[in-house]
Amino acid sequence: MYFALFGTIVLAGIIGYASERMAFTHNGIIPSMIICIGGAILFFFVRVMFGVSFGTHGMNAIVSSIGALIIVPTHYRKR
Repeated sequence: MYFALFGTIVLAGIIGYASERMAFTHNGIIPSMIICIGGAILFFFVRVMFGVSFGTHGMNAIVSSIGALIIVPTHYRKR
């Protein structure tokens, strides 16, 4: 379980960094990585507690990181 958690954190950090480098988001590198890691850890614990999953741990990390990057910045953006 701990290796899956560490792998989730690493994949989420890579997704956050890559999304900022490819101009998918404009939050800054550190905020994007924090958003991705937070979303991935949240979904990791949802998988552990309730069994909700998209497949492997890696796929869960990728999907939840991208989902967090889409939801969080648009929710708090000024209108």
